[in-house]
Amino acid sequence: MSQNNLIGNTIAFVKKTLEGAEGGHDWFHIQRVLNNSRLIAQGEKADLEIVELGALLHDIADSKFHNGDESVGPRLAVKFLRKQKVTEDTIDHVVKIIQNISFKGGNIDQQFTSPELDIVQDADRLDAIGAIGIARTFNYGGFKGRTLYDPEIEPNLNMTKEEYKASNAPTINHFYEKLLLLKDRMNTQTGRRIAADRHTFMIHYLEQFYAEWNGEK
Repeated sequence: MSQNNLIGNTIAFVKKTLEGAEGGHDWFHIQRVLNNSRLIAQGEKADLEIVELGALLHDIADSKFHNGDESVGPRLAVKFLRKQKVTEDTIDHVVKIIQNISFKGGNIDQQFTSPELDIVQDADRLDAIGAIGIARTFNYGGFKGRTLYDPEIEPNLNMTKEEYKASNAPTINHFYEKLLLLKDRMNTQTGRRIAADRHTFMIHYLEQFYAEWNGEK
């Protein structure tokens, strides 16, 4: 099967699978990650097919929406890719991207690395910061019924993976527990450059948020 047919079939599969998904983890999130991945890959030595497949399938079944089960996404990806006659080496690599891409708290060591994972991970992290990252954060906070902000609840920067997944803290805390940490965790030069601008935007946003909260502006 040609790469164009494979990627086209994968796009159709992902769109269908994510119909009705929460707004921060829907097809448009995948599309942005795919576009960011292609941009970053221009400056890196990597297998573009694996990059594109990893970007398209990385959130095919986010564990947040499957009772914390991290095996659903890889299983769906394997089943789909085998139907597409993709090589087992490629399938294994894509599954490792799915399993290792997510931020799981500030103290979790990643178990796998590759140039392709570095690219897709940066692309996914870019979509978690900046203007879109802020929108996605509040969208998910509303989806989970979280408060916007509570000055008496401090961010927890030392959560275990389990605590991070179970947290129901105010949405503003998520900036400190994840979003503001991502700039310094980018893997590629392009990712770092874009992340720096988006990080600055979030800092300005938080300054404005607190000023409005306290009636200063």
